[in-house]
This record gives sequence, structure tokens and C-alpha cells, in this order.
Amino acid sequence: MSTPLALTMGEPAGIGGEIALLAWLRRSEAGIPPFFLLDDPARLEGLAARLGWSVPVRRLSASEEAASVFSAALPVLPLALANPVLPGRPDPGNAPSVIAAITGAVDLVKAGRAAALVTNPIQKEALYAAGFRHPGHTEFLAELAGGASPAMMLACPDLRVVLVTIHQPLREALAALSTERIVAVGRIAAAGLARDFGIARPRLAIAGLNPHAGEGGTLGREEIDIIAPAVAALRAAGIDATGPAPADTLFHAAARRRYDAALCMYHDQALIPLKTIDFTGGVNVTLGLPFIRTSPDHGTALDIAGTGKADPASLIAALRLAGEMAGLRGRHRATG
Repeated sequence: MSTPLALTMGEPAGIGGEIALLAWLRRSEAGIPPFFLLDDPARLEGLAARLGWSVPVRRLSASEEAASVFSAALPVLPLALANPVLPGRPDPGNAPSVIAAITGAVDLVKAGRAAALVTNPIQKEALYAAGFRHPGHTEFLAELAGGASPAMMLACPDLRVVLVTIHQPLREALAALSTERIVAVGRIAAAGLARDFGIARPRLAIAGLNPHAGEGGTLGREEIDIIAPAVAALRAAGIDATGPAPADTLFHAAARRRYDAALCMYHDQALIPLKTIDFTGGVNVTLGLPFIRTSPDHGTALDIAGTGKADPASLIAALRLAGEMAGLRGRHRATG
């Protein structure tokens, strides 16, 4: 890739710096495309030195320099932190820089100076003091994209799940469930699978909400009144959608071969099977944005930050998938 990926710092007191260093060290064996970090170079140099990792850090003056630097050094677009970083102890004083890394990376991707956005995990509690008011990355990126209506996908080699409701308490998520929302997410999922995953005719499996998909209404009417009409509307729009299917039989190996992505009604219905199948290699993908965004499917891991014990597998998967999606989106754009 001639255009590099942009990787944000995430919470500096978490494991983001460590997994970024490890990803660069494993760049060749893991087939990682060139990326650069928006971060404090001195922080990364100090972290690598404390952990005994030989990672030369190269300060960039422009993102375009990253591809030529990447084979020999970790490229970093400098972003200063207000306060020293103590592993495991987030400092709200550094929150403006964490937010600036996200907004700066988005600007670079939108300008075509980065091929895709990859985000390290944030600690939202530490960001609220700096004015961050969003439930998570997904909602913030939707605002930065000009009010897009995104959908969250979690992906690993054996499963893709797309969430109809995201970061809401379960009671609120169920109240927010509607035919219109399911149809909107289904359309976004189908378009994303075609454009960014190269699947010409995506197959969507729509999960039910209640046990046994409602047992014909005896265990709840959401399948009849809300979900089945959404499946019919998606099919009328030319999308290969099936369901509502009982969630307890939707994720075993034979069932997964019958669809390209499963639409799930609430957060844990999607994340429990994904993380059971591939706890360390799952990737968070935001569909429906005008740019590509992936992220590791884990948090800041403050309890092990600074110890060198963090597993970079999910970040490596996120970087690789972002590169693959960028290539597919480019080809999709070229062919119309």
C-alpha cells in the first residue's frame, strides 16, 4: 500500500502503545500494511525502552512519509500530551490529545492522506472532562462524518455480526427496537459487505429477540410485529435476508455457513458468540461511514498496562482488515 493506515493513540495509560509497538515488531510475519501512529513519540520511545523492545521511532512531518519509513522504523505523527503518563492511571488532563488523535486521523482519511482509520481503545470516563459526550467511538465518528448513520460490525474469520442496537442498557435497547431500525441496519450491512468485503450478494441472517424466536408469539410478539416485517422489507429491497432465527441455534459452525453476517438485536447477543469463537482476534468495524474504520475488539486493559503482557492479535487483525477493506473499496470505486 502506498497510502498508509492512520492509527490513533487511544488511552495513553492503557495498552494501546504496547500493542502498537508489538504490531510493528511483527509487521513482516503478520503481513501488516504500513501504518503510522498519531501519538507522542517520546512516550512511545520511553515505553519501548522500559519493556526492552527494539523499536526505532521516526517522527513524521507529514503522513505521506510513513510508507517509506515503515520498514525501518515506527512512523509517528507527533501529538503532545499535557501530562506524564502513568500506566494504568488515566489522566483527564491528557484527554484533549486523545480526542485530537481521533479527529486528526479522521481528517487525514477524509483528505485521502491515509487509507483507513484504525482506533486504539479509549477510556471514556477520562474523556468526559474534556467534553466528550458520546457513548463510544462509533457515535463520535458518526458525528465527525457529518451525521452519518453507522452500524457496528464485529468480525473474525469465522463470523460477522452486526448490531441493531449498540451501547444502551438492555431495557432501553429493547424499547428502541423497531422495524425501521432493523431495515436501516440491514441495508448498511448489505452495502458494506458488498463494497468493503467483496461479497457480490450478501446473505443476512436476522436473529430473533425472544427465546426460540418467540415460539409463534407465546414467548413474545417482537418477532411477529417488528422483526418479520423487517425481514420482508429487506427481501423486497433485493437483499438476501432470512429470519427471524432463534439466536441459540444461529452461531454453531453449520449455521454460520449459511450467511455472511448475522444481524443481532442487542449488544451481548452479538458479542458473546463472536468473543467465544475468537476472543483475541475479533475486529470492530464501523459500517456506513464515508471512510473505513476498524478497531481492536477489546478495552484499555488498565490492569496490565505497562507490563508488556498485552496481546496484539486483535490490533494486528484490525490493521490487516483495514488494509484489505481499503483495497476492496478502491477497486469497487474504480469499477463503479
